[in-house]
Amino acid sequence: MRPHFHRALRVAAVASLALVLSAPAAPLQAGVLEAARARGHLICGVGDGPQGFSSVDRDGAWSGISVDFCRALAAAVLGSKDAVKYRAVSGTDHLSTLLAGEIDVYSRHAAMSSSRDTALEIRFPGVLVFDGQGFMVRKSQGVASALELSGARICVMSDTADAQGIADYFGGLKMPFELARYERWPDAVMAYDNKSCQVISADVSLLALARQLSAEPSDHIILPESAAMHLVGPVIRQGDDAWFSVVRWTLYALVAAEELGITGANVDSMKASGSPQARRFLGIEMGPGRNLGLGAEWTQRIVKQIGNYGELFERHLGLKSPLKLERRLNSLAGKGGLQYAPPFR
Repeated sequence: MRPHFHRALRVAAVASLALVLSAPAAPLQAGVLEAARARGHLICGVGDGPQGFSSVDRDGAWSGISVDFCRALAAAVLGSKDAVKYRAVSGTDHLSTLLAGEIDVYSRHAAMSSSRDTALEIRFPGVLVFDGQGFMVRKSQGVASALELSGARICVMSDTADAQGIADYFGGLKMPFELARYERWPDAVMAYDNKSCQVISADVSLLALARQLSAEPSDHIILPESAAMHLVGPVIRQGDDAWFSVVRWTLYALVAAEELGITGANVDSMKASGSPQARRFLGIEMGPGRNLGLGAEWTQRIVKQIGNYGELFERHLGLKSPLKLERRLNSLAGKGGLQYAPPFR
């Protein structure tokens, strides 16, 4: 290449750089964290159902573990669990509402999948509840495991993925089965109650509610196996790394508090704990709040106002709730479950 051509390339590069540097800077779009602080509250997308996750009563009060997660976020970011406004969003509109920036987080009963987390411009920061498609049977059948359901007639809803879940589960086991499909969930429950099928299959939380609404809840058991796993958690827009970190570590804070034995009742006394892990978590010594832009006491606010993960689960889904669900996979890892938090350091 000739010398004069080298000089021409250098001149062109310098000229291009000068144009970039002299052009007015494009305005930076405020992230969710900054926007929420500017308006003074979070906007949380929720929906009426399923019970235990997100539901509203006659007075317009929202409740559920997914709703309480929004309160935990508000406590972490804005100092008060009440600094959150709820927007009812349908299951079909939640994606467009989130992507349009009309809500800061969608927290209802959204399940993670590879396509949802990679192809829809949304992200799942973590798992709030390990849910799944379960099986409910009558105790009188003497069945203790789904492995004993060979040839059973199973009631499912036709407009869900439950039929495919059954086919995948029993197909993998090479076990025969018969499906009874129903357009409406109440019709599937009625068919099960009338013994038109021996088994009813749906999300475990939905089965638990059907059990509690039956004439004799103790006559029915939810089997330990799952036809399909559903990793349920909050959903945010893609591209806001700071907000992703805040949502993710709020999830971890709830779990870590339970691991450390910190509850809504003892959080103040635990500040004097001799445990270095507890002191770091509570921000008494070096904590992660500064890196998240939340201040030193953000974890204290969460636990004091909302409780730890175990308290949330028992309140909305567990044995202290109307659903009476055992924790199973949602137990801490040290107790045989899947819930655990990385170190707060």
